This record gives sequence, C-alpha cells and structure tokens, in this order.
Amino acid sequence: MAPAARRPIGRRRVSAGVLDRALNPLPRALHPGAWWLWALGLAIAASRTTNPVLLALVLAVAGYVVVRRRTDAPWALSFRMYLLFGAFIVVIRVLFRVVFGGGQGETVLFTLPEIPLPEAAAGIRLLGPVTAEEVLGGAYDGLQLATMVICVGAANSLANPKRLLKTLPGALHEIGTSVVVALSVAPQLVESVQRVRRARRLRGAGERGAAALRGIVIPVLEDALSRSLALAAAMASRGYGRTGGVPARARLLVGTLVIAGLLGICAGLYGLLDSSAPRYLGVPLLLVGAGAAVLGFLLGGRRVRRSSYRPDRWRAGELLTAAAGLATAALMYLSSRVDPANLYPSLSPLSWPEVSALPVLAVLAGLLPAVLAPP
Repeated sequence: MAPAARRPIGRRRVSAGVLDRALNPLPRALHPGAWWLWALGLAIAASRTTNPVLLALVLAVAGYVVVRRRTDAPWALSFRMYLLFGAFIVVIRVLFRVVFGGGQGETVLFTLPEIPLPEAAAGIRLLGPVTAEEVLGGAYDGLQLATMVICVGAANSLANPKRLLKTLPGALHEIGTSVVVALSVAPQLVESVQRVRRARRLRGAGERGAAALRGIVIPVLEDALSRSLALAAAMASRGYGRTGGVPARARLLVGTLVIAGLLGICAGLYGLLDSSAPRYLGVPLLLVGAGAAVLGFLLGGRRVRRSSYRPDRWRAGELLTAAAGLATAALMYLSSRVDPANLYPSLSPLSWPEVSALPVLAVLAGLLPAVLAPP
C-alpha cells in the first residue's frame, strides 16, 4: 500500500505566516483619507440626533479609537485640546440660553434679576426666570455641536496632516498646501506649549497663574512664527505656488470648475446634515458639485507635474476603516427615517432620553477601526 502524500512543511509554514499576518497586522500608518472618512461618518451620525445618550456614545467611540490607534506624533496630542474646546462649546450654549432664554418652559429652576430693555429690543429678554427646558435645550444643542467638533479632532489626531498633501489631486496642490498648514497649527501649538513648559521646569521656574501664562504665550508665539517662516522658505525653495506655462483661460476654467464643485459639495453636505433642508440641497446638489469638482481636478491635474515619494495606498485596513464610518452614517440616516422619535428627546413635556437598537448599532459600528485597523 502506497504511503499517503504529506503536505510539504514549507507550505504549511507559509500558510501559518499568512494567517498570523492577517490576524496580527504589522504596525503601519493608515491612509489619512480613511481616518477622515471614518470621522466624518461619526460627525454625520452626531448631526442626526440630539439624544445625549447617543452623543455620549459617539464621544466614547471616538475617544476609544483615538486611544487605541494614535501614535506618539505631535499631532496625536491635540485630541485633549478638542475635548476642552467641546466642553467650552457646551458651557457657552447653556450660558446663552440662560442669558437670552426668553422664558420658554414651565419648570423654573431659579430666577435671576431681569434687565429691562427699551422697546426697540422687543422680543429679547436678558436674564429672568431660568427653566429646565432652556438649560437642557442648550445642553443638547451644545453637546451635538461639540461632538461633531471632537470627531473632526479625532481625525486630526489620528491622521498625519502632512501626508494629506500627497493624496490631493494636482489641481488642488497649492490649496492643499494651505489647508495642510492650517490643520497643523493646533498640533504645532500643543508641541510648542509642551516644549516651553519643559524648558521652564528645567530652569526651575515656579510661577503659576497669570505670570506663568505670560512666560508661556510669548515663547509659543515666537516658536510658531519661526516654524511658519521656515515652512514658507522650504516651500518656496521647492517651487510651491508656481504657475508655469499654463494659459490664463485654462487656469480660469479649472478654478471656476473646482470652486463651483466645492461649493456644490458643501451645500450638498449641508442638505444631508440638516434634515429640514429641501431635498434638492442634498444628494442631487452633492452629485452635481462632485462631478464639477472631478472635472476640474482632471483638467487641472494634466497641467501640474509633481512627483510623490512612496505614495499611500488603500489596503484592507483603510477600506474597513472607511466602511465603518460610512456604515455609521448610513445606519443613523436610516434610523432617522424609520424611527426618529428617540433621536430627539422631548423638551415639552420633559422626558428621559430613550434609545432604540438601530441607532446604538450604528454608533457601535464606528468601533471597528479599533480592532480591524493596523496598530
């Protein structure tokens, strides 16, 4: 009887190595576009609800993914700044409702001395009775806006802002340079503040309060200005901003198409985010704007010659991360069409926020990058 054929040991080892790489991917930087699509999906989901439970869940998902997947780069330290800015937004919205509340609601919490205004300011009230409906309404609206801002901050903390420049089309090369510089301001300020505070501790500076603030602000501004000048000089030496031999008509056509397309995309996104906007401001205008922008990109990209060192590619991790964000936005949009009652808690009469299964599932889909994305 002939012996049974055995599988080669080398092939078995190769298969085990492939399986191990699939389950434990090697650490690498994810494409910045994937992180931005994921964050925008969470922001779109947050724009569809004022339920504090769902908004808190969105914040928890964004924070958990940032903690699991951020690096030690300077821009990764800016997430705390966005959290503080979000808390500031909530406080300001509540204070505005307290100061300019208008007396809406029946559940009076306390009464402030009202400031009388002339007849020309009829309909505006300063201070007076503060109701629970006003406070909760301001807190819900502020938490919604803060959640959207923090989602953008999560993308800024996870994605390398300088690598965004390589992913932009050639027609937006100069504009992309300006956008990348603007996006890198917050991480650079955080890094400058940490460096100045570390230097002050090494020198034994013990001031606190306003005195310490004066000793930190001036060096930080000086450092930021020096970096900006160095960046401008480096960009000028590499030929950024040159127009070459492109005819004026071609530049005008490309600029018109790109600007009109971007305006159409912005208006279409506004129509998608605002449930009360007309339908033509949503998907139709978004598609028209995207078509005009793509046409402008193609025409402008043919006249711009540039090289890219080790271009970022879309792999399985990028596709899964982007799909998680898009799934979150799509499921939340479906929930707003099927069962919108629990997405907007009632303020008159007051009631406890309730959640259903579909919105929770939509938000939890945003957790997938914490597991599926490469570390």
